Formats: sequence, structure tokens, C-alpha cells
Amino acid sequence: MKKNSSEEIVSRTLVPILALDFHYEYLNELKASFADLKKVGKISSQFTWNEENLKIAERIKDEVVLITDLNLKIIFASSGIKRMTGYLEDEVLGKTPKMFQGPETCKSALQEIRESINLKKPFVKTIKNYKKNGKIYQCHVDATPVYNLKGKLSHFIAFEKEDKEELVF
Repeated sequence: MKKNSSEEIVSRTLVPILALDFHYEYLNELKASFADLKKVGKISSQFTWNEENLKIAERIKDEVVLITDLNLKIIFASSGIKRMTGYLEDEVLGKTPKMFQGPETCKSALQEIRESINLKKPFVKTIKNYKKNGKIYQCHVDATPVYNLKGKLSHFIAFEKEDKEELVF
């Protein structure tokens, strides 16, 4: 009888601890999202973006945000980059998104992306990318050019997420 009641006590006390762990994890994610928004806001203010249609605040929690300059060098990566790719923000800054591509990345999809960038048009693609550990993942990319308030192209922004569904070429 004692064994059952002691097991019951242990079981009842573990649930609140687990709940606190989840709560702590959620708070850390919120904190990271707010820090990311602050960084993006600083970039936006510095370059006087017209961010009306970008909906960054709505998307930054659930998607990885990458911002590149006009040479496609990454100048910002949201905190979700580590979870999706294994890379820290500091490891991707100054590099191009090509760092995530490899032998199984579809060449025709990359060509379509290049054409969209050259034409300064938004694009949506799902491509095979590579994590830091070499593992392949399906990356859904929703990218668009970003203009300043004077209508001059300033940057490119991509909202990315791992697509868990199988990609067929």
C-alpha cells in the first residue's frame, strides 16, 4: 500500500515540474522573438523600410527570418535559425543562403529563385537544404524584396520553415 501511495505522490509532483519546464521554454521563445523583433525594427528604421505588407511581427515566432543585403549577404537571422539548421546567428552572418545548399538541392529551383531575385520579384519555393550536421531538410522559403519609403530596393527578406512533408521534384 505504501508503494502505491509513494508512487502516486511522485507522479503528482512531477506534473507541475514538467509544466514549469514547458512554461520556461515558452518564455524563452517569447523573449527571443521580442529580441528578434527589436533587431529587425532597428534595421527597418535605419533603412526606412516600408514594412506595411511584410507582417514580420506575425511571422517571426513561427518562421525563421533571414534578411540579406543586395549582395545577398545575410545581415540578420532570427533565433529560430539554430532550431531549423543547427547554425547560430553569428555563424551565418556575412554569408549567403547558398551555405545551406548542397548536391541534392534542385538546380532548376535555384535558377527560378535567381531569376526572381534578378527581377526583384517575390517568390515561394520549397527546396532541399542542408543542416550544419549535413542532414537534408525541406525548406519552405517565402521571400520578397524590401523597399525603403522612397521606393528604392534596400534588402531581401525570407520567411523560412522546415516543411515536414515529402518534396517531389
